[in-house]
Amino acid sequence: MVTAKVWVLKKHFEGFPKTSDFDLKKIELPNLKDGELLLESVFLSVDPYMRPYSQRDMKEGDIMIGTQVARIVESNNPAFTVGAFVVARSGWRTHFISDGEDLQLLPSTWPESLPKSLALGTVGMPGLTVYFGLLEVCKMKLGKTVLVNAAAGAVGSVVGQLAKIGGCKVLVGCAGSDYKVAYLKKIGFDEAFNYKTVVSLDEALRKASPDGYDCFFDNVGGEFASIAINHMKKYGRIAVCGASQYNDSVPQKVVGLLSWPYVQVPMIFKELQMEEFIVTHWNNRWEEGLKGLLKWVVEGKVKCHEQVTEGFENMPMAFIGMLKGENLGKAIVKV
Repeated sequence: MVTAKVWVLKKHFEGFPKTSDFDLKKIELPNLKDGELLLESVFLSVDPYMRPYSQRDMKEGDIMIGTQVARIVESNNPAFTVGAFVVARSGWRTHFISDGEDLQLLPSTWPESLPKSLALGTVGMPGLTVYFGLLEVCKMKLGKTVLVNAAAGAVGSVVGQLAKIGGCKVLVGCAGSDYKVAYLKKIGFDEAFNYKTVVSLDEALRKASPDGYDCFFDNVGGEFASIAINHMKKYGRIAVCGASQYNDSVPQKVVGLLSWPYVQVPMIFKELQMEEFIVTHWNNRWEEGLKGLLKWVVEGKVKCHEQVTEGFENMPMAFIGMLKGENLGKAIVKV
């Protein structure tokens, strides 16, 4: 009998999550039935979506939601062999039992030299978010100008690189430290700035691209978005992917050129299109997206950076650090 460690949501988050909101427990797993398999988590993902989804979908005492790369250690299912690696959505657990229905085998073309943790980042859900957000929402085209905030994160850093592959002319990224800005320049951003140190966000956006932006991939919302929308070109497209306000206990008061209740003004005058999206909308095309992302990574056209935290016991710390923006690239926990 195998003992699994699990992190449960002890208390719903009030404002910013705290380590005391989580509880580490042990669970005895039963013996396998026919058709079942036992898996061991190797890498686990921490992502921003866990913050609002936990509030919406979880009860106190539930195991934290999340995704992992896991290795099959025992199998009573002929479709899965011992030693194979899969992506699972089984939450914060060291071990778990599955009937195989919820598992996604890593592609057979996955190179042995490529970290399997990338299946949680660039060649996983965050990468797919970018793939479909740029192609289907922003309608990315040759020569277009793209703006992305939270540009050094798991999603933002891939936005920049896929936009370059797509032939975008000027790529502008915004991040929260000079170190992250230097990284953005290194991976091909034409312009990048630290939003925490600029005197005026409005002026920084204007200086980075005086002619404005065709596409704005918005990972933040709030004040940044309320100012950036004024710099959109006519017929521009805005892909709304995330929000920095997940942890606010009271709504932000937006201070800037334009408050969100009045976004209709530039939206109408510039005939902009703004679309909120969730990557699962394209579930039937994930294989297509993963194939393209893996190809670009293998070819070296997309660079990947991971912030790896060692130890399952550090899951809450890694999650909180990611929400604070401490990560460069994808935040991962190695068990």
